[in-house]
This record gives sequence, C-alpha cells and structure tokens, in this order.
Amino acid sequence: MHGSPIETVCRHEGGASYMTEADGKMNQLPGIAMVTRGPGAANAHVGLHTAWQDSTLMGLFVGLIPFDHRDREAFREFDSKAWFDTGAKRVMVLDHAERASEIVAEAMFAAMNGRPGPVVVGLPEDIIREHVNPSLHPPIPVAGGGMTGEDSDALANALAASSRPLFVTGGNDWTQDGADRLTRWLERHHIPAVAEWRTEGTVPFDSPSYVGPIGYGRPRPTHDLLEETDLLVFVGTVPGDVITDGFLCR
Repeated sequence: MHGSPIETVCRHEGGASYMTEADGKMNQLPGIAMVTRGPGAANAHVGLHTAWQDSTLMGLFVGLIPFDHRDREAFREFDSKAWFDTGAKRVMVLDHAERASEIVAEAMFAAMNGRPGPVVVGLPEDIIREHVNPSLHPPIPVAGGGMTGEDSDALANALAASSRPLFVTGGNDWTQDGADRLTRWLERHHIPAVAEWRTEGTVPFDSPSYVGPIGYGRPRPTHDLLEETDLLVFVGTVPGDVITDGFLCR
C-alpha cells in the first residue's frame, strides 16, 4: 500500500481487528483488516472471534510465507486453515495471483451470504508481489433473507396459539427500514420485545413494545417476562447461554 492514500490509524493487530469488527457492525459491507503472519494473526484472532460470536461482517487478510517455503519451518509459518477454520465462515489462500479479484469476491460473498460472519484470506508473500493484469471480478450478488411458506405458516400458528409471546431481537444485519417495520408490527399486535444484550436499539427504547435488554444483570420486568412467556421468537439471533440463563429457559 506504499504510496496509496490509505492512512495507518492502528499499530496493533488486536486493535485493528476490533476496529474492523465495529466497522462491520455499523455498515452493510464487511470491515477489512490486514495483518502479518504468526503473532499478527494471533493478535487479530480475538476480534475475529467476536465477529464469529456476534455474526458480524468481517474480512481478515493475513500475510503468509512464500509458496515454496511451506512445510519447511519457515519464519512464523502457520496453517491458516487449521487456526481459523472453526471460527470463520470460510478460510481461503490466494495461490495464483491472477485469481486475486475472484478470491476477494468469493470472500465478500461468503461473509455476507446467509448468516453474516468473518472470513479469512491468506496472502503468500511471493504471490502478492507478482505483476498481473486480470480483469476485476464483479461482486457476487447476495440474496436477501426471508422465510419459506412453511416456516411462515408455522410461526403464524404458534403466535395464534400463544397467549404471552415474546420477541427477542439481535444481530447486526438490520436496515433502518427493517427495524421500523418490525417495531410497527409488534406495536400493532401489542407484542413485547426484548433485545439481545449486545445489540440493543432494533426496537427503539421509547416503543411501547420494548421491554428491555436480556443479558447479564437484566432488569426485573425482563426477567419476569422471560419466565412467564409461552412462546419465544428469536429474530436475528439465537438462544445462547446468556439469553436463556445457561440454557435453562424452556
């Protein structure tokens, strides 16, 4: 990036990965971090783990040893797939310079498709020094979320049979329009909603449907609603241990 207008604003990979994760939370495209191999990748791992836990759009590009040095105990050699495969949606390595644009397009698609999350791309030192003139790969279209007719019917039947439903909102893949439409629907049907402990604000605090956060140290009204509800509907999140009091909620 020598000579480019890109300014260095972070001097540690852990800080860079957290900044990238925050950027992915606030925008509709993945935040991007570039780190060196070995200790640099290890330092960035904590931010990547946060993106995995919070379903945040994120791209982590990691410098690797030259292609010909693999499996020869080169300086700071490590296996990026072995390190990151269980905590990223996809781990790829650029082994052919002419495929660089294609690999980036595939990485961005993997991060945004379905449930959002982090991806890792390894960049071997010798490969990224090659001079090539490939055409840019177009962005790969990502389908929007939705429900099948079967799922929609099942939810409608469950709501019709419930006397005390409770919605739990979470995740970062919300547009303002989507949040507004859900809020209006909840208010119209007088259904309460709580917010996952890390993602408050989907249903506004001043909405009559908003009850409070559901996490550590949750307020008493929220705790009581969770105990009394006969139907929990999770939108944008999953019933994790914090939300369910250690998976004790039935």
